[in-house]
Amino acid sequence: MAVKIRLQRHGKKNFAFFRIVVADSRAPRNGRFIEQIGSYNPNTNPATIVLKSDRALAWLNVGAQPTLVCRRILSYEGVLLRKHLDGGVAKGALTAEQADQKWNEWKAAQTAKIEAKKQGLNQAAIEARKAAKAEEQKVNAARAEAIAKKAAELAAAKAAEEAAAQEAPAEETPAEEAPAAE
Repeated sequence: MAVKIRLQRHGKKNFAFFRIVVADSRAPRNGRFIEQIGSYNPNTNPATIVLKSDRALAWLNVGAQPTLVCRRILSYEGVLLRKHLDGGVAKGALTAEQADQKWNEWKAAQTAKIEAKKQGLNQAAIEARKAAKAEEQKVNAARAEAIAKKAAELAAAKAAEEAAAQEAPAEETPAEEAPAAE
């Protein structure tokens, strides 16, 4: 029986998440599987991967073949490196302590890299919010200035009307008196 480590699609259209499963290669994509060893959600940034590394390594050691995407996921999680180091220990090229040390150093570097990416994304989001807030304040200031200018124009127009209204009756009054005097 040819055993594959592959993805099983779940979720809705345009928002899929995947289970990482060990299955017979003849079984349908979302059909029967032997064991579920993890999950993969590409919708988050960075992608969320939950993997039972020891089970994945055990299946690789008995001959399960990962698909291309699963191979990338296993490599990202360090399972393939661990298999490589275990092979070196079996051949006598490394001791188990040296292999563990190399794997722990790699895992620490990988974790630091992921955390740096998350921090970078958080900083970018904060900077974007600050820029949006500054832009919004500019727009609000421009709107307030336009409203103040319009209010000043309305006040000036109203004052001109009142001045014109006060001057017009004063001119009309002497004109009315003049015909009465004749």
